[in-house]
Amino acid sequence: MIQKTTLPKADTAEKTRKWHFLDASDQVLGRLSTKIAVLLMGKHKRDFTPNMDCGDFVVVTNTDKLRITGNKAEDKFYFRHSGYANGAKTIPYKRQMEQDSTKVLELSVKRMLDENKLRAKRMKRLRIFKAEQTQFKAAKAAK
Repeated sequence: MIQKTTLPKADTAEKTRKWHFLDASDQVLGRLSTKIAVLLMGKHKRDFTPNMDCGDFVVVTNTDKLRITGNKAEDKFYFRHSGYANGAKTIPYKRQMEQDSTKVLELSVKRMLDENKLRAKRMKRLRIFKAEQTQFKAAKAAK
Protein backbone atom coordinates (compact mmCIF):
# COMPACT_ATOMS: atom_id res chain seq x y z
CA MET A 1 0.00 0.00 0.00
CA ILE A 2 1.45 3.34 -1.08
CA GLN A 3 0.85 6.30 1.16
CA LYS A 4 1.24 9.80 -0.20
CA THR A 5 1.40 13.04 1.68
CA THR A 6 -0.59 15.74 -0.06
CA LEU A 7 0.26 19.37 0.49
CA PRO A 8 -2.35 22.06 -0.14
CA LYS A 9 -1.62 24.69 -2.77
CA ALA A 10 -1.14 28.27 -1.62
CA ASP A 11 -4.03 29.55 -3.73
CA THR A 12 -6.44 26.96 -2.33
CA ALA A 13 -5.62 28.13 1.19
CA GLU A 14 -6.58 31.68 0.14
CA LYS A 15 -9.84 30.51 -1.45
CA THR A 16 -10.98 28.41 1.50
CA ARG A 17 -10.57 31.06 4.20
CA LYS A 18 -13.71 31.55 6.30
CA TRP A 19 -14.83 34.25 8.70
CA HIS A 20 -15.40 33.42 12.37
CA PHE A 21 -17.30 35.86 14.60
CA LEU A 22 -16.69 35.43 18.34
CA ASP A 23 -18.29 37.26 21.25
CA ALA A 24 -15.89 37.73 24.16
CA SER A 25 -18.51 38.64 26.77
CA ASP A 26 -18.14 36.42 29.86
CA GLN A 27 -15.40 34.35 28.21
CA VAL A 28 -12.19 33.41 30.03
CA LEU A 29 -9.18 35.14 28.45
CA GLY A 30 -6.92 32.10 28.05
CA ARG A 31 -9.59 29.76 26.70
CA LEU A 32 -10.77 32.31 24.15
CA SER A 33 -7.17 33.04 23.12
CA THR A 34 -6.44 29.38 22.42
CA LYS A 35 -9.59 29.07 20.33
CA ILE A 36 -8.58 32.15 18.31
CA ALA A 37 -5.00 30.90 17.85
CA VAL A 38 -6.25 27.55 16.51
CA LEU A 39 -8.52 29.33 14.01
CA LEU A 40 -5.74 31.69 12.88
CA MET A 41 -3.29 28.83 12.35
CA GLY A 42 -5.83 26.62 10.59
CA LYS A 43 -5.35 23.64 12.88
CA HIS A 44 -9.07 22.93 12.74
CA LYS A 45 -8.83 22.21 8.99
CA ARG A 46 -8.27 18.83 7.42
CA ASP A 47 -5.43 20.09 5.20
CA PHE A 48 -3.44 21.85 7.95
CA THR A 49 0.25 22.27 7.17
CA PRO A 50 2.53 23.88 9.78
CA ASN A 51 4.72 25.71 7.26
CA MET A 52 1.81 27.27 5.34
CA ASP A 53 -0.56 30.03 6.28
CA CYS A 54 -3.92 28.29 5.87
CA GLY A 55 -5.91 29.83 8.75
CA ASP A 56 -9.16 31.77 8.76
CA PHE A 57 -10.27 35.31 9.58
CA VAL A 58 -11.44 35.97 13.15
CA VAL A 59 -13.51 38.91 14.40
CA VAL A 60 -13.84 39.32 18.18
CA THR A 61 -16.25 41.77 19.81
CA ASN A 62 -17.01 42.87 23.40
CA THR A 63 -13.47 42.58 24.79
CA ASP A 64 -14.46 44.91 27.65
CA LYS A 65 -16.45 42.01 29.10
CA LEU A 66 -13.57 39.50 29.18
CA ARG A 67 -12.91 37.80 32.49
CA ILE A 68 -10.00 35.99 34.06
CA THR A 69 -9.88 33.41 36.82
CA GLY A 70 -8.28 33.42 40.24
CA ASN A 71 -6.32 36.38 41.59
CA LYS A 72 -4.94 37.37 38.19
CA ALA A 73 -6.85 40.65 38.22
CA GLU A 74 -4.55 41.81 41.04
CA ASP A 75 -1.42 39.77 40.32
CA LYS A 76 -1.05 39.96 36.52
CA PHE A 77 1.27 42.56 34.99
CA TYR A 78 2.31 43.41 31.44
CA PHE A 79 6.04 44.03 31.09
CA ARG A 80 7.94 45.84 28.37
CA HIS A 81 11.42 47.33 28.11
CA SER A 82 12.66 50.12 25.87
CA GLY A 83 16.23 48.81 25.78
CA TYR A 84 17.63 51.80 27.65
CA ALA A 85 18.72 51.86 31.28
CA ASN A 86 15.70 52.14 33.60
CA GLY A 87 13.47 51.55 30.58
CA ALA A 88 11.32 48.87 32.17
CA LYS A 89 7.57 49.50 32.26
CA THR A 90 5.01 47.36 34.02
CA ILE A 91 1.28 47.89 33.63
CA PRO A 92 -1.19 46.10 35.92
CA TYR A 93 -3.92 44.04 34.25
CA LYS A 94 -6.74 46.20 35.64
CA ARG A 95 -5.24 49.43 34.27
CA GLN A 96 -4.58 47.85 30.88
CA MET A 97 -8.21 46.68 30.69
CA GLU A 98 -9.41 50.20 31.49
CA GLN A 99 -7.10 51.81 28.92
CA ASP A 100 -7.39 49.32 26.03
CA SER A 101 -8.97 45.91 26.50
CA THR A 102 -8.21 44.93 22.90
CA LYS A 103 -4.48 45.02 23.66
CA VAL A 104 -4.92 42.36 26.39
CA LEU A 105 -6.50 39.88 23.98
CA GLU A 106 -4.12 40.77 21.16
CA LEU A 107 -1.04 40.12 23.32
CA SER A 108 -2.51 36.87 24.60
CA VAL A 109 -3.17 35.53 21.09
CA LYS A 110 0.15 36.82 19.72
CA ARG A 111 2.11 35.02 22.41
CA MET A 112 0.26 31.76 21.69
CA LEU A 113 1.31 31.77 18.04
CA ASP A 114 4.72 30.48 16.99
CA GLU A 115 7.39 33.15 16.74
CA ASN A 116 8.16 32.86 13.02
CA LYS A 117 7.52 34.64 9.71
CA LEU A 118 3.90 33.51 9.59
CA ARG A 119 2.88 35.16 12.88
CA ALA A 120 2.53 38.67 11.45
CA LYS A 121 0.38 37.41 8.56
CA ARG A 122 -1.81 35.48 10.95
CA MET A 123 -2.24 38.45 13.28
CA LYS A 124 -3.38 40.63 10.36
CA ARG A 125 -6.40 38.36 9.99
CA LEU A 126 -7.49 39.04 13.59
CA ARG A 127 -9.90 41.93 14.18
CA ILE A 128 -10.62 42.92 17.78
CA PHE A 129 -13.25 45.42 18.96
CA LYS A 130 -14.16 46.71 22.43
CA ALA A 131 -17.93 46.68 21.90
CA GLU A 132 -20.43 45.41 19.34
CA GLN A 133 -19.25 46.17 15.83
CA THR A 134 -21.71 47.11 13.09
CA GLN A 135 -19.50 47.04 10.00
CA PHE A 136 -19.05 43.25 10.14
CA LYS A 137 -22.73 42.48 10.77
CA ALA A 138 -23.41 42.59 7.01
CA ALA A 139 -20.66 40.03 6.39
CA LYS A 140 -22.04 37.89 9.21
CA ALA A 141 -25.56 38.05 7.77
CA ALA A 142 -24.27 37.13 4.30
CA LYS A 143 -22.92 33.80 5.61
